[in-house]
Amino acid sequence: MPPTSRLSSDGPTHPAAANAAIPSKRRLPESDAFAPHRQPGLSSHGSEHKRHRAAGLSAPAPSAMSKTLGKRPAVVHMARPARPFEGPKKLVINRLRPSPPPGDLEPYYEKRKQELADALDAIFHQQEPRRALHALYKGVEDICRHGAAAGLYDLLRTKCHAYVNGPLLRSIVADGGSSNIDMLRALHKHWVIWNAQSATIGSVFSYLDRSYLLNHKELHLIDDLAIKLFREMASVSVQSPSLAGICELVDHDRRGESQFDPALLRDSITMLHVLNIYSKSFEPRFLKSSSTYLHTFAEERSAASLKSYISACEKLLSREDDRCNAFNFDSTTKRQLMDEAHLVLIENYSEKLLDTGSIGKLLDENSVDSVKALYDLLRLSNLQRRLKGPWEEYIKSAGSEIVNDTARGDEMIVRLLEFRKALDVMVRDAFNRDDFMAQGLRQAFENFINDQNNTASRSTGTSQVGEMIAKYIDMLLRGGLKTLPPSLISDAQDRMDAERSGQASTGDEDAELDRQLDKVLELFRFIEGKGVFEAFYKQDLARRLLMGRSASADAERSMLAKLKSECGSDFTRNLEQMFKDQQTARDEMVSYKTWRERNGHAKGNLDLNVSVLSSAAWPTYRDTQLVLPDEVASHIEQFGAYYVNKHTGRRLTWKHTLAHCVVKARFNKGSKELLVSAYQAVILTLFNQTDEPLSYQHIAERSGLSGQDLDRTLQSLACGKVRVVSKTPKGKSINPTDTFVVNKTFSDPKFRIKINQIQLKETKEENKETHEKVHRDRQFETQAAIVRIMKSRKTMSHANLVAEVINQTKKRGAVDTSEIKQNIEKLIEKEYIEREGSSYVYVS
Repeated sequence: MPPTSRLSSDGPTHPAAANAAIPSKRRLPESDAFAPHRQPGLSSHGSEHKRHRAAGLSAPAPSAMSKTLGKRPAVVHMARPARPFEGPKKLVINRLRPSPPPGDLEPYYEKRKQELADALDAIFHQQEPRRALHALYKGVEDICRHGAAAGLYDLLRTKCHAYVNGPLLRSIVADGGSSNIDMLRALHKHWVIWNAQSATIGSVFSYLDRSYLLNHKELHLIDDLAIKLFREMASVSVQSPSLAGICELVDHDRRGESQFDPALLRDSITMLHVLNIYSKSFEPRFLKSSSTYLHTFAEERSAASLKSYISACEKLLSREDDRCNAFNFDSTTKRQLMDEAHLVLIENYSEKLLDTGSIGKLLDENSVDSVKALYDLLRLSNLQRRLKGPWEEYIKSAGSEIVNDTARGDEMIVRLLEFRKALDVMVRDAFNRDDFMAQGLRQAFENFINDQNNTASRSTGTSQVGEMIAKYIDMLLRGGLKTLPPSLISDAQDRMDAERSGQASTGDEDAELDRQLDKVLELFRFIEGKGVFEAFYKQDLARRLLMGRSASADAERSMLAKLKSECGSDFTRNLEQMFKDQQTARDEMVSYKTWRERNGHAKGNLDLNVSVLSSAAWPTYRDTQLVLPDEVASHIEQFGAYYVNKHTGRRLTWKHTLAHCVVKARFNKGSKELLVSAYQAVILTLFNQTDEPLSYQHIAERSGLSGQDLDRTLQSLACGKVRVVSKTPKGKSINPTDTFVVNKTFSDPKFRIKINQIQLKETKEENKETHEKVHRDRQFETQAAIVRIMKSRKTMSHANLVAEVINQTKKRGAVDTSEIKQNIEKLIEKEYIEREGSSYVYVS
C-alpha cells in the first residue's frame, strides 16, 4: 500500500512531500473553517503553540524517548528496527490526515491582513489593538510564509505614509504655536510619540523584517521606513522653523536668558541625528547664526580693556565647548564652530591682543591669570610666538627704568631680582614653561643690561650693573638670609625645581642662600664686560676676609666655585690667591707667636695679628701716615724684623686702611669693649692722655690723619648711632673749629659694641677711583688688541680694524667705536702704527 503520513498541527495541513510554505509553527486561532486536530494519545500540555511534523520514519512511543530528543518529531516510530544488507523494506506512516484544498486558505490570510490593518489604525490613534500583539505577530508570520510578504509591506507603507502626512502632520502644526521654539517643541513631542508607535509596529512586523526586508536591499526596514517617512514629512512642512528654534535656544543660552530649555535642546539634537538631517540641514544653519553672534560679540567687547576682552573671550570659548559636549553636537560641528570663534575673536583682533601697551599693563599688575588666558587664546590660533615682541619690549622698558632710577640706585639689584622672579613665574605659570618666551626674557635682559645709555657710569662709561651685583653679593655673604627681602625668598615651587635639578636638596638656610646666589649669577651672566664686577667683588671680598665679616665660609667657597665655573680660572686666580694668603697669614702668626715664646718675649696686653698679603692679588690701598700708639708700633717693628729675617728679599708695606682692633673702655656706667678701626683706635687712645677736650687740629696732629679720613672717623665716633665721643658744638657735620671729649655718660645694653662699620662702607672717592681704574685697564686692553691685530695683518683698513677689535674684545664687554678710534690715534702718536691713505700700517 502507498505510504501514508500524519501531521499534527493547530493550523492547516499539507501533504508531507509538498513544497508549499507552512503557515506557522504555532497554533492557529480556532475558527469554523479551521478547527484544531490533536493526535490521540498525546498530551496537549505545552504543545498548543508548536507544530509537530512527521518525517518519514516511525519511532517508539513518546514516553520512551530521551529528554534530549524533546524537540524532535513527536509521532515518528519504526515498525521494527532496520537491518542493513537485507534489501529494501516497506516504510509505513500511520494516521496521515489529508490536507484541505488550497482554495480554503485564502479567507484565513485575508482575515489576518484585515486584523493587521485594524491594529495599525489603533496604534496610530494611540490605542490598544483588539488582537493581542503575539497573535498579530503570528498573523504576519503566516502571511509571509504564505508568500504574500510584498503585499503586506505595501499595506504597511501605505498606512504609515497616510498617517504621517495626514493626522500626525496636522497635530504638529496645531501644537506648533506662533514661535519657532513652540514648533520645535511640537515636532519633538510628536517625534517621541511616533517613535513609540513605530516601536510597536516594529515588534508586530518584526518577522517581515527578518524574512523579507533583509533579503530585499531596495526596500527599507521598518525602523528605517518610520524614520524616512517622518523626515520627509518634516522637511516639507516644519523643518525650517524647527531648525530656527534650535538656533534660538542656543542664542538664549549664550545670553543667559530664562527661555533656554536644556532638555529640549539636547533631545532635539538627538532627534536630528536620528533623522539624519543634522549635517545637511542643521549644521550649516547653526554655524551661520553662530558666526553672526561671534562677530557681534567681538565688536561689542573689543571696546573694553584687554583684560576684560581676554576674560570675555575665555568664558565664551569655554561655554561653547561645554555646550557642544553637553548637548551632543557633532565633533565636526564643534571643530568648525571653534575654528570660526578663533578666527573672529583672536585672529581678527590680534592687534588688540598683541598691543604692547595693554600687555605691559597686565605684566605691571602681575596678572598671571590674564596673561595665561591671553597666551592660551593666541595658542589656539598658533599666534603665541607673536607675543614675544611685546614681551621683550615690556622687559626692556621696565628694566631700563629700574636701572636708570638714580634715586633708588642702592635697590637696583633687589628690584631687578624681584622683576626677574615675577617674569620667571610668568614663564612658568602663564606661558607653561615655553622655551621661546624664556629665550625672549633672556634676550631682553641682556639688551637693557648692556645698553650703555642705561647702565654706564656717568663719569667713566663703565657698567653700573656689574658694580651693584658685586655689592649685592657682598651683602648676602656678609649678612646671610636675614638681609634678603621677603619678596625674594624662594616659594615651594622654586624649591621643588631646584631640588629636581640638583641645585639643592634641602630647604635649610644654606640651600636657600645657595639658590639666591644662583639667581644673582643669572643677572651676572647677562653682563658682557665683567671687569667692573671683578674689581668691586675683589674689594668687597678683601673687606670680608680681613675683617672677618663672612657669614659663611662654605658660602664663600661656593661662590668662588660658581664664578670659576662661569668665567674660567683666569677670572678667579687672584680671588683664590686671596684665600690662600689668609691661610698662609694664619700659619705665619702661629709661627711668630711660637718664636716670641721661645725668645722669652712677654705676652703683654696687646695681641697682634698681621695679615701678609700678595700685592698682585689684592686690591691696592692708599698709604696713610698714621701715628700708632707706642706699644702697637713696637709690636709691628718686632714682627717686621722677624718676617724680613725669615723671608730674605721680601719687603713689607703696612696698610692700615682695613686694620681693626678691640679697645677696652671704661664709662661711668661700666666697662665696654669697642670694635673699632685702626683710625678710630688711634683717636680714642689720645683721650687717655688728658681729660680736657681735644681740638680738631690737635687730633689731626697727634693721629697723623687729615682731610676726609679724619672727618669720617670723627663723625663715626661723635655723630653716629653709638656716640662714645661728644662734640661741641653739636651737629652732624665735622668742622675744624669743633672740640671733642669722651662721652663718660655713654651706655649700651651690649658689652661688645661695633663701631667700625665705617670700614665696610665705600666712599664716593673710592668708587670713582675703582671705575677709573677699570676704564684705564679697558683702554690698555683695547690698545693691546689693536697692536696684536696690526702685527699679524701689517695693513688694514679702518673699518676692518674696528670690526676685528670689537670681535676680539667682546668677551670683556662691548667697546664703543669712538673709543677704538681714540686708542688708534694714541697708538699713532706712540708710533706703533701709522696712517697711509685710508689704511693703517704696522710699524715694526
